Order: sequence, then C-alpha cells, then structure tokens
Amino acid sequence: MGRVYEATCGRGFAALYDRMLAGAEDAGLRDRRRDLVSQASGATLELGAGTGLNLELYPDAVTDLVLTEPSPHMARRLRERAASASGRRVEVVESPAERLPFPDDSFDTVVATLVLCTVADPERTLAEVDRVLRPGGRFLFLEHVRANDPRLARWQDRLHGPWRFLGAGCNCNRDTPGTLDASALTVEHLERGELPKSPPIVRPLVAGRAAARPSA
Repeated sequence: MGRVYEATCGRGFAALYDRMLAGAEDAGLRDRRRDLVSQASGATLELGAGTGLNLELYPDAVTDLVLTEPSPHMARRLRERAASASGRRVEVVESPAERLPFPDDSFDTVVATLVLCTVADPERTLAEVDRVLRPGGRFLFLEHVRANDPRLARWQDRLHGPWRFLGAGCNCNRDTPGTLDASALTVEHLERGELPKSPPIVRPLVAGRAAARPSA
C-alpha cells in the first residue's frame, strides 16, 4: 500500500497505483484523506504525493502547495494531474522525504498519507518534517501501521519480506506511532481505524496531527 521512496518505483507500478487503491478509496479511504487534508492551511508540503490522489482535496486555506515525489514515474503522473489544478500555485519536486531541498521553517503544514511505510529512514524523515515546519506548524498523517493485536503483528513480521517485494518497498509492520513519539514532533491527536478493502497485514491504520517545536 505504499510507494518506494528510494526512487525505485517502476513504471508499471506507477501506472497501476490508482487502480490498485480504487477499491479502498471508494470504501472510505478518500473520505479519510479529505478529513485529514481539510486541516491544512497556508504554505503546505505533501511528502511522497505519488500520483496526486490528495490534490483536489486541499481546502482554499492552502495558499501554496508543494508536492514531493522521488519516483520519476510517479512524478510524471503527478505533474500531469497538477497541471490541471486551479486556484493555487502547485509545485512538484522530485525529492526523497529524508533530504528535503527546502530551508528551515518553510511551511505551515506538512502532509503524509501512506508514505511513512516506505521511506528508507522514518526517523530522519520526521526530523526533516520538524525542520521545514514553522514553529507550531502542523504535520498531518494517515498511515497503515504495526498492529496492536499481537497475533496480527506476528503475521506482519512473518510476511514482511514478501509484502515488501509485492508492495514496492512497503513495510507492513512499522510502528509509526512509536516513531512519532520518539521524534521532536508533539502528537496532538491520533485515532486508530482500518484501511478498507485491504489485506489484514496492512489494515491497521492511524490518522492524526502533530505539532512542530515551538519557537524558542
């Protein structure tokens, strides 16, 4: 359910990505995306924007929108979708989440949906999020995660290797809430749910909001 953020996502996977997610989107994932990005405002950065499934969901409160995507195949489709967007400036930047080419304190909001499962270094990614957010800025996230249920978590560990291969680098057993708690960000809200119409090992879902460090 993720994309490879080492820029190794293949042309075929990029072409099929929207189709693979269509069932989940129609069964409620798109509504979850909309609820999440409705909280965005000001200068907004989206990490690993893929083919741009969030693009038309952003509210008018978003003034400038920058979309990063390291896969050139995904980025090509993202640019095509962004070209038809209206009402705000949209920029597409090919960049991994661990090395964002932006100055400190550049954004009011950072968004990640189904991204942290595939980044090569989630700790460094969250450090970059904190760096580019303005003091008190918001990080909005929607991610599938390691299960709280021990039995399902064991299955996630057993099937991690095959799933990572089939899912183009997706890690089904990442403890993203734990990584967030250990980061410089402050989690303000987190709710658990399920990724609809998906295999059990990627079904546990979290959505929420974290704040960047306050100004000194």
